[in-house]
Amino acid sequence: MTDHVLSVRDLHKTFTLHAINRTVASLSGVSFEAKANEHVAIAGASGAGKSSLLRCIYRNYLPDSGSVRLSTSYGPIELTQLSDRAMARLRGREIGYVAQFLNAPPRTGPLRFTTAAALRRGHSAGDAEELAVESLRKLNIGEKLWQVDCAVLSGGERQRVNLAAGIVSPPRLLLLDEPVSALDPANRERALTMIDDLAEQKVAVVGVYHDMRIIRQLADRVLVMENGVVSGDGSPEDVLAEGHSSLKEELV
Repeated sequence: MTDHVLSVRDLHKTFTLHAINRTVASLSGVSFEAKANEHVAIAGASGAGKSSLLRCIYRNYLPDSGSVRLSTSYGPIELTQLSDRAMARLRGREIGYVAQFLNAPPRTGPLRFTTAAALRRGHSAGDAEELAVESLRKLNIGEKLWQVDCAVLSGGERQRVNLAAGIVSPPRLLLLDEPVSALDPANRERALTMIDDLAEQKVAVVGVYHDMRIIRQLADRVLVMENGVVSGDGSPEDVLAEGHSSLKEELV
């Protein structure tokens, strides 16, 4: 029996730029797996297809072709074939996605936003709020901010709220897109410690990073992406030693 939580096979995604009558390939045959307790980092230059890959896994984008299979308590599920309603239910319980920018409903504070994430993962109202409080406190979101509209928080505060909601009652699969890019050094280390601790909770993490120091600190494996394809796959030490041209700008 496989221990892969996520299996991606031959994933393709193109975008049509109608204004200039042009089609752009974002993903061209991407394949990889992620296991429970494994942190897979995705690296590469801007425009390589990293964020598009996460969005196809989460089904913000529907791939043109290929397979995205998630192992759940109900058995393996092919995400590309699910209806939008079924995908929405699955996201709540099985998949977390921390995008680069917080997308909270209007007039929603950090506590309400994070509690809602815990509710979607199947907890009762009381337990969900307790879990949300714990998650916010671990990420240094003070109680005085819990009821403040997320729209008026600083960039770093919004990023920490976003991460708090992503890791509250951690899901089977967590997708991270530059989750600490706006954080000061102290809060960044706090957040990275929490992300690193997810391995002990059997969470499969797939994260996009530009900072090679973070990749060395967190990742078990690194996928290097160039022009929509995976050009490298291995341990951080091995991949960074291979001298991929797409990583030169990241190593500066």
